[in-house]
Amino acid sequence: MELHQLRYFIAAADAGNFTRASERCNVSQPSLSQQIINLERELGHKLFHRLGRRAVPTEAGQVFLERARHILLEVEDASKELKDSPTLERRIKVGTVPTLAPYLLPPVLERCRNLYPHLLVHTHEDFRPDLVREVIDGDLDLVVVPQPVKDPRVAIEVLFTEPLLLVVSRSHPLATKPAITARDLADESFVLLGHSSTLSMEIERFCGDHDFVPRLGHRCSQVATVKALVALDLGISILPRIARRPEDKKTLVYRELTGRMPTREVVIVRHLQRYQTQGAESFLKVLRAAVADLAAAGEVNGDTAGPP
Repeated sequence: MELHQLRYFIAAADAGNFTRASERCNVSQPSLSQQIINLERELGHKLFHRLGRRAVPTEAGQVFLERARHILLEVEDASKELKDSPTLERRIKVGTVPTLAPYLLPPVLERCRNLYPHLLVHTHEDFRPDLVREVIDGDLDLVVVPQPVKDPRVAIEVLFTEPLLLVVSRSHPLATKPAITARDLADESFVLLGHSSTLSMEIERFCGDHDFVPRLGHRCSQVATVKALVALDLGISILPRIARRPEDKKTLVYRELTGRMPTREVVIVRHLQRYQTQGAESFLKVLRAAVADLAAAGEVNGDTAGPP
């Protein structure tokens, strides 16, 4: 059994098609098919149902798929562990969500550049489900995302919690109301991020807990767009406190809600079986220090002691 056979097998299972798998692996389709046939002969089991152009893993193929992923991950980790050295240039891939990336990543990356000039950090901004999947698949070393994350294949470390604040235009009546409850929002029009956004899900859940569905005025893909539309008094929104910027004072007002205020918990997600490189540990050290600074400034409630 050869490692390239395992890679071809996994690519075919993920692609559901031998032709697409061969393109991903940069080999000819007949060569990939033959290697999978050789693998099936060695194992004594058919690994795929050949359904026209589709390739669907058999029951034996499903069992072997998890084993194959684990084997390749172990080989990759062993190689990283042997090569990992403070004297070598190191690369890591880190992901986070759009409601954290513009506010958390820049100061962390700046510190990394100053403290660890040989550490190359590649970042990827996406929604939580896709980021967690990329950690599981081994495409990302770690991600920083809001809860909930529930998958037995990952390790979770709480990084911080923070309140979610009501944001309105400076001319909105709620900007000067002495106290604001969740019920005050029931008749307002909301400016929200897309359906895949964990923040939008949290807002909809919070409103549901108070027996109303948020009236949608606008859907946006970026926090900056949300702020711009709220500033024009086209609706209200709820944003994490970390998204509050000094320049917002010109057009926006952030308010805490009385009663049960919505919050979110932000966590670090890593693969349970993935070797943690020195580069990843260096990045995490800087990340925790940056969060400690935010906690000291009262922006978040930090939990920066590191993993247990």
